[in-house]
Amino acid sequence: MACCLASVFLLLQLLGSASSTGGNRCVAAAEACTADAQCQQLRSEYVARCLGRAAPGDWSGPGVCVRSRCRRALRRFFARGPPALTHALLFCGCESPACAERRRQTFAPACAFAGPGPAPPSCLKARDRCERSRLCRPRLLAFQASCAPAPGSRDSCPEERGPRCLLAYAGLIGTAVTPNYLDNVSARVTPWCSCGDSGNRLEECEAFHKLFTRNPCLDGAMTAFNILWPSILQDWMNPYQNTGHRFPQVSSMSILTALALHVLL
Repeated sequence: MACCLASVFLLLQLLGSASSTGGNRCVAAAEACTADAQCQQLRSEYVARCLGRAAPGDWSGPGVCVRSRCRRALRRFFARGPPALTHALLFCGCESPACAERRRQTFAPACAFAGPGPAPPSCLKARDRCERSRLCRPRLLAFQASCAPAPGSRDSCPEERGPRCLLAYAGLIGTAVTPNYLDNVSARVTPWCSCGDSGNRLEECEAFHKLFTRNPCLDGAMTAFNILWPSILQDWMNPYQNTGHRFPQVSSMSILTALALHVLL
């Protein structure tokens, strides 16, 4: 408990410092993770597992990695790491190409999403592999349900849906449809796939691709998270300061519920 709370306070301090000095929030989030033993251990694990590029058949050798182990380590990071730190790393905002490239490589190293060839696979093939997987299929369904635009609401997405959307998005990392930031000049994301060879299924393929690249729910949730994250944590903890009360356990559900309430107020 004390370790986790200390890491949260450090994150707030680093993010506040980065904001006030025009610094890099992604670097600040990375430093906060490094200062937390659990976060750093899990992060070191996936970095070590994901070095190199995957080869066909998960063959292991010099310069290559075992993709299944890399993806498992990525999933463990989000399942077991302090959510205050893992989500700050994942959704940190960038204002420079260098920051964006660092963020882009953080959770989707080449081993996790790039194949042995230079061209990305068909999005339909990636989706089909996910739908055949007992691990990936429920995560994709959760993402589709939680991040689906709704007619009649502002920007076609109810604000209260944002926290669920972000949780579902994070759940896809380390699966057959691991998403990643698309480039170094925006916050757009997509799985590593294309629709160039879709033939008469082009419309179907593009519909899947647009779940990530043109999704107002996902875009709005990521923007709100980046804007509100430091103040939400501060507001969430302030009522307990100097009162002698115990701090609540930091969890993804409690933090993201606080985010939803903050958005609605």
